[in-house]
Amino acid sequence: MTLLIPLYVHPAEDPGAWHRLLTAAARTHAVVLNPASRPGAAPDPAFTAAARALRAAGARLLGYVDTDYGVRDRAVITEEAYRHQEWYAVDRCFLDRVTATPDGLPACRRTVRDLRRLGAATVVLNPGVHPAPGYVRLADLTVTFEGPWSTYVSAFTRPSWTARHPPDRFCHLVYGVPEALVPLAVRTAHERGAAVCGPVTGEPPNPWAELSPALTRGQGVEG
Repeated sequence: MTLLIPLYVHPAEDPGAWHRLLTAAARTHAVVLNPASRPGAAPDPAFTAAARALRAAGARLLGYVDTDYGVRDRAVITEEAYRHQEWYAVDRCFLDRVTATPDGLPACRRTVRDLRRLGAATVVLNPGVHPAPGYVRLADLTVTFEGPWSTYVSAFTRPSWTARHPPDRFCHLVYGVPEALVPLAVRTAHERGAAVCGPVTGEPPNPWAELSPALTRGQGVEG
């Protein structure tokens, strides 16, 4: 399926959203597990139970790790990925706020290499923009757009080099999408060369506190 699901709300705060995600888990591309903008200081029983249930339902789980655009130390990033593995049995990694410039590429390459050695079966990079082309070769999936629907429809540009890669290597995460236009957002992502997307109706500061209507209502999710 085409939908990447970041659900950044605690299961105790919105159990209904987590239940809806669980019932539709097999129709997701992957779910980003984010207990505390990272794995947290200790295992969270609610996330442990949610991760177990999602895996049983057929979802692929990505452990959230923030790189702070290359500021955070590689050893800390690797340690947090390890905690996701140990605490939540997550063997895939979602690296958020990744650098996009050519000068940041060598450090990102070393970080991804560390994660692969740790056992990460899938690495997703999220620079939120089209990065220098070398980043895409490092990752299984790269988020090349993260932003509001208004920007997505008015100012999105696609570099020519992206056509050299298959669509399943790209993801667009779009927030503030009017609910009636969520199916259009999915189709637009596909037309722009991204086989994976995550359109949500939520707004900042945390648009990812809500599920995508495309998941819960089956709107335009066939790839």
